[in-house]
Amino acid sequence: MSITIVSQGRDVSPWVKALKKKRPDLELYVFPDDQPREEITFALSWGHPLGMFREYPNLKCISSLGAGVDHILKDPDIPEQVQIARIKDENLTSDMANFTMALVLNHLRDLHHYKAAEETQTWKPLRYKRNAEVTVGVMGIGTLGSEVARRLSSIGLRVTGWASSAKQLEGVGVYAGQGEFDAFLATADILICLLPLTPDTTDILNKETFLKLPKGAFLINVARGEHLVEEDLLEMLETGHLSGASLDVFREEPLPESHPFWAHPRINVTPHIASVTNPESAVDQILENYDRIQNGQQPLNLVSRAKGY
Repeated sequence: MSITIVSQGRDVSPWVKALKKKRPDLELYVFPDDQPREEITFALSWGHPLGMFREYPNLKCISSLGAGVDHILKDPDIPEQVQIARIKDENLTSDMANFTMALVLNHLRDLHHYKAAEETQTWKPLRYKRNAEVTVGVMGIGTLGSEVARRLSSIGLRVTGWASSAKQLEGVGVYAGQGEFDAFLATADILICLLPLTPDTTDILNKETFLKLPKGAFLINVARGEHLVEEDLLEMLETGHLSGASLDVFREEPLPESHPFWAHPRINVTPHIASVTNPESAVDQILENYDRIQNGQQPLNLVSRAKGY
């Protein structure tokens, strides 16, 4: 009964250190090093080579190294009996809420404009809206989205949410289902995407969606790059229907040097750093799930393959 860590292009040594610190006798392997595949029952994964888990005959569970699981679910060759889990971590959630709130306030107080003005030594104060005058719409009211909505509401912003099914969230008006999507968009001065990536949500940030937002709305995408139709965003910025965007995730990462987002004056680019899992704070739930799997129990934070989250 062993664990393998599979994460292409990432340094997994902090995970190895954290796991070994908690459980020194743990049999732990790192892909692609040699490993007894028939002994491995649990895998930690981020961006694994598609199809590789067919070669692990006794694998029982794959845990994402973060909150997202789309990178696992896109593999059609994962055996049906293998359960999939994700990480829920208070630090991960708090980091996302803090980062998203910073992007909202940066937009409301035009700090991006003043940074550009500083470079040209231009003194040009701008009028601004106060928090109570602005509605922020949060797409996706799961663990991360709920905390983002609560945090934004706590500083006096009007906050709405949109979810696949009806939810109750204090201080936040939640719209549910496709039938209420247009009404949700109609009042969102700032639109934040925190949806899981599924076939239904891929390309949801498109021209049709943007045109249902108030003129001058601002986009924040901290979910997945595949949610956004990039050409549609550029068109909506060119026409002035959208005032700008802050993007932390992209279809291709790292963002290519030639990509038009880099030089666009109304797009803020950050390198997928909104919320990063801390192995030290997540290791306990990883080991608990490992133990639960060995004892024939269901893992915590089990993912529904049908729903995609």
